[in-house]
Amino acid sequence: MVGIITALILIPLLGVLAVCVWPHTDARPIALIFNAITATLTLILWRNFDAIASGLQMVERHTWIPAIGAEYLVGIDGLSLLLVLLTSIIIPFAFLVQRMDRGFCALMLVMQSALYGTFTAQNFVLWFLFYEMSLIPAFLLIKIWGGENRDRAATKFFLYTFLGSVAMLLSFLGIYLAKGTFDFAQLAGLGKQGLLSGNVAWLAFAGIFLGLAVKVPLFPFHTWLPDAYETAPVGVSIVLTGVLSKMGVYGFVRLLLPLFPNEIKILAPWLLGLVVCSIVFASLAAWAQSDLKRMVAYLSINHLGYCMLGLFAVTATTVRPAVEIQAALSGVFMQIFNHGITAAALFYYVGLLEQRRGLRGINDFGGLMQRTPLLCGWMSVAMFSSLGLPGLNGFIGEFLIFKGSFAVAASFTAVAVIGLLVTAIVFARAMQALFSGPLAESCSAFPDLVRSEKLVVVPVTLLMFAIGIAPQFVFNIFNTTVVQMARLLS
Repeated sequence: MVGIITALILIPLLGVLAVCVWPHTDARPIALIFNAITATLTLILWRNFDAIASGLQMVERHTWIPAIGAEYLVGIDGLSLLLVLLTSIIIPFAFLVQRMDRGFCALMLVMQSALYGTFTAQNFVLWFLFYEMSLIPAFLLIKIWGGENRDRAATKFFLYTFLGSVAMLLSFLGIYLAKGTFDFAQLAGLGKQGLLSGNVAWLAFAGIFLGLAVKVPLFPFHTWLPDAYETAPVGVSIVLTGVLSKMGVYGFVRLLLPLFPNEIKILAPWLLGLVVCSIVFASLAAWAQSDLKRMVAYLSINHLGYCMLGLFAVTATTVRPAVEIQAALSGVFMQIFNHGITAAALFYYVGLLEQRRGLRGINDFGGLMQRTPLLCGWMSVAMFSSLGLPGLNGFIGEFLIFKGSFAVAASFTAVAVIGLLVTAIVFARAMQALFSGPLAESCSAFPDLVRSEKLVVVPVTLLMFAIGIAPQFVFNIFNTTVVQMARLLS
């Protein structure tokens, strides 16, 4: 009998078949029907999830390739469920923001299936299969439907992520030859005493780190991201920033921290240095941009840097109070979810401006508050959320990350705070240029938000307020997982 997690992975693939036989050019209604089915299954998964129980739940285990120790092994814990929920929110959001033909819808559904598989697989071979399965649709979506310079951006995206994946695959092959298993739980148990020894351990660590650092992306492996996000269609940019970038952070939590705790502890100051560079340099780069899409892309690097700050800070010192570790990890998990929602909303608003004006330069607009007060108001909420204004979802995760990180890595965290200041300047500059001043002549005929756009904007914004005011319903999903990880690290 097919389990609920397997059904969740398979239904988008069935949607691909339905989209391919759909007689009309616009296949979006069919794709949205299958998204509604997966969303229903996700809610059932959430309802049946025991937030108090520790370990994996709803595990499905079947023999697959016994000769190499590969099993079909899927299950969820708090972090997996959180990311499955995020995927079920972001993918329909991406489908609603633009019209799509059959090929576009089919590739998006393949990517959705790959994301569900990545966040639930518990065996490396299966996990890597899903991890790579997301690469090809993303490449084709940028390559075929992207804007100017799409060939260069798609090739750059593919090469970076593919080479990182090859390094990670070679590392895991070395681990398998040494330990004889691909099972995440078994490898995590071995990691406490040292998974490998000598130079072999460092080579394996380097390969996995490279593959995941490219995916996040972490400085200096980030240079593919601005080009890919700028060139991709709006719906693809939303998925890239909202969910695909979380695969890298998820990999750090699921693979690198449990398997190589000693190596991370030794390298923690250097890793924190890279994180601080990601946070500060990306925010400064965003300040320098005139293209709104590139600006949001660099800010995405900045905000994912906060997630990595929390993860590496808790490994930086020998004495680590459990309460501070839990605060930092809770902040990381919350930031993963919140950044996905907020960054997706920002890309949507940029897409709306580009759709109305035909351009997206920060100086191509002016005085929009006079013409489109609803668009400006809702967009301001997303900007304030990204900035971390109290009362909105962005504040919760960042506050907890800084609370936990200051206690164990104060100097690095103090420098990282500069990123918050620069981000505030970036958004203040953007709001002044877009919304204030005299109405630009080119914007005099701008329509405000229409009904279909309000149906997309309002639910997402209400979710930002709901998490910002009463975040406990999200914390309840992963609290037990955080406590388990804190015990492992303390």
